[in-house]
Amino acid sequence: MLLVRHGCCRIQRGHNILQEEEEEGDHWEQILLTTHGTGEVVPLMSEDEEELHLGKVVKQRRPYANLLFTLYFPLYWAYLFLGAFLFSQIEGPIEDAFISVLKRKRASFLAKHPCVSDAELEDLIVEIITANNRGVSAARNVSGEPNWSFGQSFFFSSTIVTTIGYGHVHPLSEGGKIFCIIYAVIGIPMTFILLTALVERILMPTTWLLYWLNSKLGHLYQPFNIRVFHLSIVGSIALLLFMVFPAFIFAKLEPGWDFLDSLYYCFISLTTIGLGDYIPGDAREQPMRPFYKVCITGYLLLGLTFVMLILHLYNDIPQLNLGLYLLRGSDTPQADPERMRLSGTGGVAPKYTQQQHNDQPVRQNVKVVSRPVDSPSPEEDTTPVHAQMPPIIPPAQ
Repeated sequence: MLLVRHGCCRIQRGHNILQEEEEEGDHWEQILLTTHGTGEVVPLMSEDEEELHLGKVVKQRRPYANLLFTLYFPLYWAYLFLGAFLFSQIEGPIEDAFISVLKRKRASFLAKHPCVSDAELEDLIVEIITANNRGVSAARNVSGEPNWSFGQSFFFSSTIVTTIGYGHVHPLSEGGKIFCIIYAVIGIPMTFILLTALVERILMPTTWLLYWLNSKLGHLYQPFNIRVFHLSIVGSIALLLFMVFPAFIFAKLEPGWDFLDSLYYCFISLTTIGLGDYIPGDAREQPMRPFYKVCITGYLLLGLTFVMLILHLYNDIPQLNLGLYLLRGSDTPQADPERMRLSGTGGVAPKYTQQQHNDQPVRQNVKVVSRPVDSPSPEEDTTPVHAQMPPIIPPAQ
C-alpha cells in the first residue's frame, strides 16, 4: 500500500486492503497498490482517480470560493486602475514632450513655406496617418519590399493563427477581411492542436528531469519544494533560449534596436500581447527578408510551445495554482480527457504498465482510502516513493 500525506509517500508491500475510514482531524491518505507475485510496484494512481482526488480538494475549498471570488473581483479591478494610473504617470510626460516637438516643427514648416496653408498641411497629415494605420507607409524608401510580398504575407499568416496579431499590416479589401476571418477560424484550432502535441512530447524529458530530482533530493526535501525547483530549472532554460538569446540576436540584426527593445519584443510576442510597435524584418534593405520572416515564425511557434509548457508545469503544482481557491467545484467531479491526457505525463514519475503474455499493457486499479495517523509498522518501508527507483520490467517473451 502507498501512504500519502501532503505529497510525502511511503510504500508497504503486501496484500490489497479495501476499506474506508473517515475520521476528523489529521489523517493519511492511504493509496493501495497491487502486486504481481514478484513484489514489483505497478502504477500508483489511475488518471480517473487523480481527477477525482483533485475534485475532492476543490470540493473542500468550495465553501470559501464565493467569498474569495467576491474579494478577488474588486482586487482585479483595483489592479487595472493601478496600471492605468502608473502608465499615465510614466508615459504622459513623454507624450507631452513629443507633442511639443511636433508643434514646433509644424510652426517652423509653415513659417518656411508660406504658400502652404495650415488647412492644407492638416489634410496632408491626416492622409498620411490614415495610410499608416492601414499598413501603408508614405515615407520614401522605408522598406524595400511591399507589405503583401510572399515573405510578409507568410509572417502575417503566422501572426493570425498564433493570435499575436501585431496590427502593423491588415487586409484592406472586403474580400481580404472575409478570408482573414475564415482563415483564423480554421488556423487557430490547428495551431492549438500543434502546440498541444509539441507540449506533450516536451513533457517527456521534463518529467524524467523531475523524477531524477526526486530520486536525488526526495529524502531531503518535500515534493512541493522539488517541483518548484524543477519549475525554476525549466523556466530558466526557457527564459535563456527564447528570451535572452533571441534578444541578443535581434539587437544585432535589427537597426535601432537595443537589448531592452529586443527583450521587450520577445516578451510581447510570446505572451501574444502583440502591440506591434516593434516588428522584426521591416528595416529597409533587410537581407534575405523572406527567409528571415520564416525563421521568426519558427521562433514564435517554438516559443509559444515553451510558454504553454511552463504554464502546464505551474498548473501541476496545486499549492501555486491559486485559481483552485476560486472554483466552486461539484459533488461529482468530471474528468477532462484532454487535461488528464496531458497531466498524466507530468506527474512525479512515469506511469508504468505491466506486460502480460499477450503483449497487451494493462493498467492496475488503485483504491483510495484513509486512516488516522499512526507510526509505521516494522515491515513498512518508509522510503519516499519519489526517491525510489522504478522497477525495470523485462519485455514479454
